[in-house]
Amino acid sequence: MVDDDAVATLLGRAPQADFEVVVRSGGGGPVVIRNAPLLHDGTPMPTRYWLVGEAERQAVSRLEAAGGVRAAESAVGAEELALAHARYAAERDAALPPGHTGPRPAGGVGGSRRGVKCLHAHYAWFLAGGEDPVGRWVAEQLTAG
Repeated sequence: MVDDDAVATLLGRAPQADFEVVVRSGGGGPVVIRNAPLLHDGTPMPTRYWLVGEAERQAVSRLEAAGGVRAAESAVGAEELALAHARYAAERDAALPPGHTGPRPAGGVGGSRRGVKCLHAHYAWFLAGGEDPVGRWVAEQLTAG
């Protein structure tokens, strides 16, 4: 319940899917959540990992505003990125309920099929232990900056 309230505050609304906090700050607050692949109403949820930590979100937003999406796409090879999208989608799809026959989430990181859509989603997955070359690039940029 404490995580529910903290995540709702960080999101600015109640979560619409079941989630688990998978990365915490040094003080114990949520930084990354792992979402269920379906919202409570059954709508597919393509974003498995969500960056909710305020400081982390702000830092990545600054990087995006400075042209980070284009820079990340230039720094990471298309084949390596495509493999990351496939790994992400496979992990998310494996979490669907057994026998699920309804609509399914699509795309890879952040719902994207190719390229980089959102540095926040890539960084969230990387922080949660995902093999994400864009998330690794974001971490390097934030450490250097």
